Amino acid sequence: MSSPSPLRRFIASHPGVVPAVTRVHRWLYQALGGRLVAQAGATKILLLTTTGRKSGEPRVTPLLYVDDGPRLVVVASNGGTERVPAWWHNLQADPNAHVQCGREHRDVVAREATPPEVEALWPKLTAAYEFFDEYQSRTKRTIPVVLLEPAKPEMPPAAR
Repeated sequence: MSSPSPLRRFIASHPGVVPAVTRVHRWLYQALGGRLVAQAGATKILLLTTTGRKSGEPRVTPLLYVDDGPRLVVVASNGGTERVPAWWHNLQADPNAHVQCGREHRDVVAREATPPEVEALWPKLTAAYEFFDEYQSRTKRTIPVVLLEPAKPEMPPAAR
């Protein structure tokens, strides 16, 4: 595995810069339609759109992810802070969400990975993003691993 870039090391060791980086990246991702900013080397980034649990408004968050077959796997680390990320609270209130991976869009349903799934997925996550272990060591909370599974398409009225 290659060593992380200086930028990734800086962000991982300075979680306070994450909100600013997130705002800039979200803007670029949307402005460029997912081109050029969905992947940087081995780092894969998606845009997750949730429904705000209080506001009911769409909330868009860029997140690192790994593929697991048809599922996408994200981590509710919030940079290793004690605070649970708002997007995870939103998904707990309404697990239906939308994902943009590069130029591809899809509807997903989120759920927290079970302990056996976490055990199987954590090595894959840390192989891609080694700082997740550091994030977990910084916080007392167990960082949730979240599965974004393809939403089942609605049956057309004629097929019901």
